[in-house]
Amino acid sequence: MTTRLIPLALIALIAAPMPQGAAMAAPALAQAEKPEPPNGERPAQRPADAAPEIRGLSGPYLAARMAAIQNDYPVAARYYLQALAHDDSDPFLQDSALVALISAGEMERATALSGTMSGQGRATELARLVQRAELARAGRWDALIEAIDTAPSPQGDAGTPGGGMLIDGMMRAWALLGAGKAGESLTAFKKMAELRGAAPMVNYHLALAKARVGDFEGAELLLADPVTGAHILGVIARAQVLSQLERNRDAIAMIEATPGFAEEPYLVALRDRMARGETLPFDSARGPADGMAQLFLTFGSVLATSDEPDPLALIHARLAEYLAPDLGEARLLAAQLLQGFGQFDLAEREFEALRELGDMRPVAELSRIDALARAERLEDAEKAALALTAAHPELAQGWIALGDMLRQQDKFAPAVPAYDKALELLGDKSPEARWFPLYARGIALERSGQFPRAEADFRAALKIRPDSPQVLNYLGYSLVDRNEKLDEALELIQRAVELRPDDGYILDSLAWAYFRLGRYQEAVAPMERAVAAMASDSLVNDHMGDIYWMVGRKREAEIQWHRALSLKPETEADAQRIRTKLERGLDAVLDEERAAGGRRPESRAPEPARAD
Repeated sequence: MTTRLIPLALIALIAAPMPQGAAMAAPALAQAEKPEPPNGERPAQRPADAAPEIRGLSGPYLAARMAAIQNDYPVAARYYLQALAHDDSDPFLQDSALVALISAGEMERATALSGTMSGQGRATELARLVQRAELARAGRWDALIEAIDTAPSPQGDAGTPGGGMLIDGMMRAWALLGAGKAGESLTAFKKMAELRGAAPMVNYHLALAKARVGDFEGAELLLADPVTGAHILGVIARAQVLSQLERNRDAIAMIEATPGFAEEPYLVALRDRMARGETLPFDSARGPADGMAQLFLTFGSVLATSDEPDPLALIHARLAEYLAPDLGEARLLAAQLLQGFGQFDLAEREFEALRELGDMRPVAELSRIDALARAERLEDAEKAALALTAAHPELAQGWIALGDMLRQQDKFAPAVPAYDKALELLGDKSPEARWFPLYARGIALERSGQFPRAEADFRAALKIRPDSPQVLNYLGYSLVDRNEKLDEALELIQRAVELRPDDGYILDSLAWAYFRLGRYQEAVAPMERAVAAMASDSLVNDHMGDIYWMVGRKREAEIQWHRALSLKPETEADAQRIRTKLERGLDAVLDEERAAGGRRPESRAPEPARAD
């Protein structure tokens, strides 16, 4: 996910008072408005026990707060607990520690702390929710019903820790089923379905409850509604229900009509089992605790789907894991949220747990590969992609991911066969799915010196997406760089600029094309726009200097080169070239490069977008 998630700890920080005895430089709200450190930097992750001891109350509190703002949950938990050792009665510290512990996945310590808060008569809404999950895990259904009835959550929406009336009501309905009161349970679910907008969510859980008590016909009526079961768990539950009704053929047809089912090994396995005549057991909800785990997963998924996912999504995912450790969707949701928070080590633990469960799902592994790549662990990402292609050689997306990881490490020639395999698997049935691997393979071919094949791939990708600015730009610049089909090349780049007029990479490419063609005056305007869009990019500033030099603006050229040098060029060779230009001028550098048979420095195309 590309959207930065709201730091989870802010649910406690925004409205809470400062703990007694802790000195603060600014109000809580003011700090909450700036959750990220400068330049988006994050500290290296470390286990909670690595946090050093800090004496007093103020020090641990401030360290905990900073770690929470940076989403470093284990360290935040450590420091909040240190602060609580000095003052174990402050509800703000307690709730903040609880948030950090749950977010870090330290549920045993979280349940212990929630019990302490309850014993002190200071249980917050979040603490009560944790206690209810603990009662459900222990199968103490009567106690859970009493807890809900005596201390109902505020009637809020899913964005409150307890989800208000809706989540309380559904938890109570599952608890009634656990207490052996099936009739009351089903009635309670039906009542909750009457709440505005709640029917699809509640009816899915009602279907699970009906199936749990043997009413498969009633469950099928509910799950047949495409809104109620429009997710992988709904598809699985319905397949099991249909199989129990001796309708394997209908279940197989339903699975095969599900978009993308072939990329979900579990769905494929279910289909194959039924095709062999096997009757599937109903184990989508093995009991009320499983149902409640899916309840938390449901809320977590809803909270995670907005452009800025609600910070409580991770808490709900963690509670789902706590109740059903083998619920793969909960671990996958937690992993994806942790990725979004920049907590790649914690995310990796969730992916590892999925693998230990024997649940190596392509969607999870693809997400893991992406996380490793964004954490700049490209070798690990490559290994993960190799493992995915070995486990699921029929999966085109796995081969695309492998090609991407190789290409990002400048292993262009080895990337080509990976894209070859992906395109072979995709075939011609879905042209839209082919454009990205064609484009990516074209880059790998071009960078490995196989331009005729690369050009063919770029043109094939353009037939599928004729208005792709990335492909237009890359093909156009490649032709200019080779001094081939120059009129067409400029037209391609200009079309790319029309489609993305503010894209610094593409503007740089247009300007550099003019530069290569000796049309220096025409290069000035697009290059200045590129610098405005990418002011902190060393190469763009270097290019600007070269263009200024060629139009006689030599003092301005030197200023741009100095700036490019200050912005740390990618390689020492690039830096030395800039130093030489500052010492002797661009003309001398170009003359030497021509004499040595070298080429002028290249521009860059924008990095391809990830495959859809």
